[in-house]
Amino acid sequence: MRYFNHISKPLRTFAVALGTMACTEANAQQNTAYLPTRDEMLQRYSRANATDSAVRNTVFKTSVFPVWKPDGKGFLYRNILNKDSLAEYVYIDAESKTRGTAFSNAKMAAALSAASGTPVTADRLLIYDVSWLPDGKALRFKYRNNYYEADLTSYAVKKAQSSESSQRRNRRSPWDAQSPDGKWTAFVQDYNIYVRPANGGEPVKLSSAGTKDNPFVEWRWSPVGNFLVGFKSEPHETKKVYYVLSSLPNTTRGELRSQPYAQPGDELTKYELHTFNLAQLKGQLVQDDNNYLEVPYLHWEKDGRHFIYEKADRGHQRYRIMEADAQTGATRTLIDEKTKTFIYEQRIYMKHLPATDEIIWSSEKDGWRHLYLVDTKAGKIKNAITKGNWVVRNIDSVDEVKREVWFTACGRNNGEDPYHIHYYRIGFNGKNLIDLTPKQSNHQVVFSKDKRFYTDTYSTINTAPITELHRTADGIKLMDLEQADVSKLVATGIKLPEIFVAKARDGVTDCWGILCRPSNFDAQKKYPVIEYIYAGPHDSFVPKSFRAWSEMQSIAELGFMVVMLDGMGTANRSKAFHDICWKNIADSGFPDRILWMKALAKKYPYVDTDRVGIFGTSAGGQSSTGALLSHPEFYDCAVSACGCHDNRVDKKWWNEQWMGYPVGPHYDEQSNVTNAHKLKGNLLLIVGEADTNVPPESTYRVVDALIKANKDFDLLTVPGMGHSDGGPYGRRKLRDFFVKHLMNVDPPSRNQ
Repeated sequence: MRYFNHISKPLRTFAVALGTMACTEANAQQNTAYLPTRDEMLQRYSRANATDSAVRNTVFKTSVFPVWKPDGKGFLYRNILNKDSLAEYVYIDAESKTRGTAFSNAKMAAALSAASGTPVTADRLLIYDVSWLPDGKALRFKYRNNYYEADLTSYAVKKAQSSESSQRRNRRSPWDAQSPDGKWTAFVQDYNIYVRPANGGEPVKLSSAGTKDNPFVEWRWSPVGNFLVGFKSEPHETKKVYYVLSSLPNTTRGELRSQPYAQPGDELTKYELHTFNLAQLKGQLVQDDNNYLEVPYLHWEKDGRHFIYEKADRGHQRYRIMEADAQTGATRTLIDEKTKTFIYEQRIYMKHLPATDEIIWSSEKDGWRHLYLVDTKAGKIKNAITKGNWVVRNIDSVDEVKREVWFTACGRNNGEDPYHIHYYRIGFNGKNLIDLTPKQSNHQVVFSKDKRFYTDTYSTINTAPITELHRTADGIKLMDLEQADVSKLVATGIKLPEIFVAKARDGVTDCWGILCRPSNFDAQKKYPVIEYIYAGPHDSFVPKSFRAWSEMQSIAELGFMVVMLDGMGTANRSKAFHDICWKNIADSGFPDRILWMKALAKKYPYVDTDRVGIFGTSAGGQSSTGALLSHPEFYDCAVSACGCHDNRVDKKWWNEQWMGYPVGPHYDEQSNVTNAHKLKGNLLLIVGEADTNVPPESTYRVVDALIKANKDFDLLTVPGMGHSDGGPYGRRKLRDFFVKHLMNVDPPSRNQ
């Protein structure tokens, strides 16, 4: 029950500020609201600032990034040993299971000093982007702004070419003019595709359908050059969005900037596929419904005549894998997936195996993301590779010889956080599933190039990382490599986050989140809650691996209980869990979030859900403002940075994926602009004037609507800043805002 919910919010705030809340005899036994005086609050600010500084560089050996030798027998890695950046470089011989130094810091520093012309000391030797040269006897690395090569026997060090330069030198065009057999050179002229014989002769016009309005723009050769696939376009220029840089130095005028930016519902360039037979010098339109929204990647089959490609319809509700005959233009459908909600296209995995006429394909068709083996000749699924009430997260690699898939997944282990990532391998036939990382933690694995060995670093949000070396064949641990040193962090008195689980709106599904407490809180008091929200449907967001410090903990030190959770509508759980977001971005999982925080307060009386703030950036900015518009009975104040407040204003690819196409009335109904007149509580909007991710007018339109509705709010526009939470100044304003509106205390004055 909220304080004084029978009177207006302003009167309630005034009453709390004066400390006039009546207490019955029963209430006297309960926790009392933490309402510090201004002097106490100023002390908290000082303590929080001191704590921020005290915890820096207090945790060491948190991860191992192995740099494997070319022969795969061993690797080196770097440890930072203390806050003064003392570094050691360790070499592990995986075959003999021995540990030693990778090289002499003193000798390397001396040689690097001579090569760089800059003094380098052994205890400050920090090199980056390290790799072995092919002989395994020398290293290539970056020191400051230059690359060097160092012989580990003679310690001869010399400057080397940067990796960026070598990448540019090896970069190729997305298509080649010359055919793979060297007989033809392709080019576009007068809007059509031509080929010229490589041994001389007149150009041959392959296509005739290209026009000024519908030109051919690209082509792809078959593997041996006997066929060419051309793409005729129906161009639509991407409309621009604009912003003004108001505060450039050495000028008295703002500078107008623009960028192409497709928004939901905009017309898009479309493509048709045409195939051309180089033996007959003629072609035809591929026989499907065409109208591709991007040039598809072609997977050629071993006969060199047929190719496989993917096609996704606009609206994200139909996905197909097609096969085309380059000689006739005929097509057939291998996979045709349809859904009433959405297909998460960015996470579709498709691996073509031409040698065996198969495809490995990912789908959520059975309610969870899994892998399937497809027979391309029969045009049907052979078998499920993975199955069960758990989620395949990513595919590491596919071994076509051993017919195994190496992948990561989450949710297989009962009783464990369902977002923890584990590493597996399994046969194409769905048998012999091997868990390479069985310990209940969040794992990060790095395999040797030949996959004989791997390093496994595992932790949770509140257990320190451990890194081990394992043998891949059977998963056996060979060596303990590192255990993070967190002793200095523990000595500061900081409380590590707690993992908390409560039921979602369906009363069945678990929602997982974390709680950050002040390091010196009094369990007999009740502390206001601040929720950090990011509810973008494209992922899940609560951190799972150990971290020494976070912005959430820093805010908590001011006297808040700071929480974060993944509610329904986010990814990496079941399809049903994810589907909550479909045409329903404004939901943001709020029914789950509110229940979760109420359950937290039931367990811990010092959690005060009568005083709740919320903040977020980007999609979190949209959600945090939406909290005050749709759930003012629970949320009291919000800080919203660079929010995509209206899904019609934001980027097409993201919003059409979740809100659907065509743009319907639900876009308007869920807009924070449309609902701005409903504002209750206190709102701070933050926007960078140079935001190229979410157009700044997304925030300005909310501002306009709030002004027209005669609402009170705060606005911070940061000159020159892009897509951001406002930077250090914005984060400071966020803290001050919550102190003022949840603690009823004026923050420090920085102008005195």
